[in-house]
Amino acid sequence: MEEQQQTVHSTTSRRLKIIAGADDFGCGLKDELVTQLRSLNIEVEDLGTSKYYSIGEEVGSRVHQAAKNNDGTETRGLVACGTGTGVSIFANKFPGVYAALCLTPGDAQNARSINNCNVLAVSGKSTPTTVAIEILSTFLDTPFKSPCPASGSEPWPEEIQSFLDRSVEEMSKIGDNNVSVVDPPCFICSLAKSRQDKDFTPVDVMPGGSMKLLRETPTSAIVRFKAGSVEPAHHHTFGHDLVVMRGSKCVWNLSKGEKYDLGVGDYLFTPAGDVHRVKYFEDTEFFIKWDGHWDLFLDEDLAAANAAIESENK
Repeated sequence: MEEQQQTVHSTTSRRLKIIAGADDFGCGLKDELVTQLRSLNIEVEDLGTSKYYSIGEEVGSRVHQAAKNNDGTETRGLVACGTGTGVSIFANKFPGVYAALCLTPGDAQNARSINNCNVLAVSGKSTPTTVAIEILSTFLDTPFKSPCPASGSEPWPEEIQSFLDRSVEEMSKIGDNNVSVVDPPCFICSLAKSRQDKDFTPVDVMPGGSMKLLRETPTSAIVRFKAGSVEPAHHHTFGHDLVVMRGSKCVWNLSKGEKYDLGVGDYLFTPAGDVHRVKYFEDTEFFIKWDGHWDLFLDEDLAAANAAIESENK
């Protein structure tokens, strides 16, 4: 029964779990270290192999989330790529994650003692398995603030101990301030807001509409229509994508017999040649991109369009 219990290392009084992952250049070494961890009865969640930036991000995210949950388990990470640098960069994108590339056991001892490192990054290209196992063992067994090569293998002086004590709380706040964060506006919305009414040119064949070209070919533009405006049935040589940024509209794809009610954030693709009619319920603004150069061919006049819409609403 005792052999089935998990080993708890001297650095923590809590149950220990390791989240591991690597890219193609580090997977061999990672697999060896995962085997070593399991031989020590340490729980391992092996995320397998992916691009170095993807696996670094995934391990960092998991360690960050586990630290927030604080469920009685200490969760650390193990990442590997060709050099160990790439995976550590992307693991470190998350508050409370302190990933360090360690090429020697001394590096691991310093990283644990000084930085409270909780994600070990190793190099699959330059670190032999035997050395990597020593590095891993040091990472597991070195407590925070313990003597290390940087301290001359002596206990840290009292003033350094005090600094290290403060550093844990201060580091954990970096990138995770408890303030309300407003998502920045998307590029398209920012671009639209920067345009003045004078920048928009009326669309003569579509009363109530105006357009600001952003690019000629393939054409992209910001388009505005006043509330109550109607686009008579028409089609284009090229298909187009649009995203509604303000207001609401209804699009009838007459070629397919389909109807779409669109509001802020909604997207619609209309294939080349599809005949479509549009009604605007309020002042509306949208970004549109054609697959080629913009053109427009009317398939009905405005009176016919209004009559068709009125007939549907009866």
